[in-house]
Amino acid sequence: MSENNEDKNKDKGPISFNFKNNRFAFVLLMIISLSFLALFLFGNPSPVRELEYSAFLEYLDQGKVKEVRIVNDSIVYELSGSIISESGTAVDFKTILPYPDSTLLQKLEDHDVRVSGKRPNVSFFSILIQSFPWIFAVVIIFFMYRQVQGGGNKAFSFGKSKAKKYTETTKKITFADVAGQNEAKEELSEVVEFLKNPLRFTNIGAKIPKGVLLVGMPGTGKTLLARAIAGEAGVNYFHMSGSDFVEMFVGVGASRVRDLFEQGRKNSPCIIFIDELDAVGRTRGAGYGGGHDEREQTLNQMLVEMDGFESKDGVIIIAATNRPDVLDPALLRPGRFDRQVVVDMPDVKERQAILTIHSNKIKMGTDIDLERIARATPGSSGADIANLVNEAALFAARKGKVAVEMDDFEEARDKLLMGVARTSRVINPKDKLATSYHEAGHALLHYYLEFADPLHKVTVVPRGRALGVAMSLPEEDKYSRDSGWLLDRIKIAYGGYAAEKIVYGRTSTGVQNDLEQATGMARRMVCEWGMSENLGPVAYGQKEEPIFIGKEIAQHKDYSDVTADKIDGEIKSILSNCLNEVMTLLTENRDKLDKLADALVHRETLDDKEVRELLQIEPFSESRVDKEVSSNKEES
Repeated sequence: MSENNEDKNKDKGPISFNFKNNRFAFVLLMIISLSFLALFLFGNPSPVRELEYSAFLEYLDQGKVKEVRIVNDSIVYELSGSIISESGTAVDFKTILPYPDSTLLQKLEDHDVRVSGKRPNVSFFSILIQSFPWIFAVVIIFFMYRQVQGGGNKAFSFGKSKAKKYTETTKKITFADVAGQNEAKEELSEVVEFLKNPLRFTNIGAKIPKGVLLVGMPGTGKTLLARAIAGEAGVNYFHMSGSDFVEMFVGVGASRVRDLFEQGRKNSPCIIFIDELDAVGRTRGAGYGGGHDEREQTLNQMLVEMDGFESKDGVIIIAATNRPDVLDPALLRPGRFDRQVVVDMPDVKERQAILTIHSNKIKMGTDIDLERIARATPGSSGADIANLVNEAALFAARKGKVAVEMDDFEEARDKLLMGVARTSRVINPKDKLATSYHEAGHALLHYYLEFADPLHKVTVVPRGRALGVAMSLPEEDKYSRDSGWLLDRIKIAYGGYAAEKIVYGRTSTGVQNDLEQATGMARRMVCEWGMSENLGPVAYGQKEEPIFIGKEIAQHKDYSDVTADKIDGEIKSILSNCLNEVMTLLTENRDKLDKLADALVHRETLDDKEVRELLQIEPFSESRVDKEVSSNKEES
């Protein structure tokens, strides 16, 4: 306990020292400023009045000037017969010579004026006044110097690491605060055990991995898992982003890497966490800076430091990235980041657990169904769910509620998935009817296509950049899709186009996004997923993705022109067949299309239950699931 207290005092010492020094300098600056202000206001107690040179000559001719003192370029004198100040003391007058007057002494001699002179007084206050700009400059330089130091005791500490240190006094995060990710936590529990009891591994000759790389999509909780490891093990935790290493000065990144690892050794056992490793760990030689690129030098130093770590150091390196494909192979070899832990998107049970953790921080209503919310948010990460809960609380607060209710979650989810509802936009009835037919065409197909996901909501309230939205949500999480589902998605995308064609005989610009989705999906079915019967299971077109840029910029054509014609023909065939089937379905159900469009004009938003009641369609659980169960029984 004494060692821990000493470490805490050491951590707090430099912070309080810097604060006191800066506060003392600020107080000193204020005292100097107030002193000079008082000097300017009260520094000349004797009353002195200034007169023009012409007035001085006039008084001289009148004989009122008996004695003068010439100091530099000013004449100080008293006027005989004039009064005096309110306090009863004589008033000195001063006249500044506007130009060199060679006849002045002769005039003074002609009027019997006694002339004297003296050296200008050089007082302590005048010296301070003249030195004030220099003193002010010194104080400013002092503050800049303290800022450059960054809290250390060495000037120009650019090479010092910017890592944030979290100790036991910081809010402790454990695995209990991380919902789901059971497989990842099991993998990382070995790291915790090694930090708690390293002899258990070293006595048997085992070596713990030096580096653990957390791989996953943004928002899945990689940083939270790293902090949970430190919280479970009860050790120090250094956090630094990959972009913090590289600066405009050459050699700063490598110096910061050395300083970071040196801090880790001094505070062992500890965890060093590097977030967004791909910012500094990209494959060498793939950039545009050449072999002496600053980023590559930083990576080289990191490789050297990780290679120099020994098990006895008690330092574990954990890094996180969502682009493991761009990392340098030297980082991923055994002895460095030799263990990769995948932090995947949460499934429905994990989403419910995440909702439970975040919903405990807000006031919940009695109608909240977290399971239903979890099922309605497929593909959402932990960060997305946390944002969803916060948005729902904000909606409830705007409405003046005392607790968050289910409709607040619905509204928050619609905002995050489809955009903010623009209820203030004025749409004329003709355009609103056309939009209603367009969205009704999308929505109606969900009830007549075998593999389509169930409809969740259809609305003609503008959201985001869309005038209307027909939204579907799967009943369960899917990790792969077959050709039947993909073809039904293309048909649903064509629903708005076909509805406009049937009703108006022409289409509008609102079908642009639908056509892009349908064409893109058909092209990927043919070129990437091998779902074309004529072309077979062959992948066409290799993507060109420079590893330094990290994004796809082109697709290389690695097939002949004859094959390109076949690909175009297959894509067009898929799209034409889907469109013809959609035209047939909507034409046969024109009465339901009209009824649904008319309801959207008047009610603007309809959910799945309301659409089924309007069109007299049996509930989903009775129509599709029961049929599938009964068909399976008949086959068996």
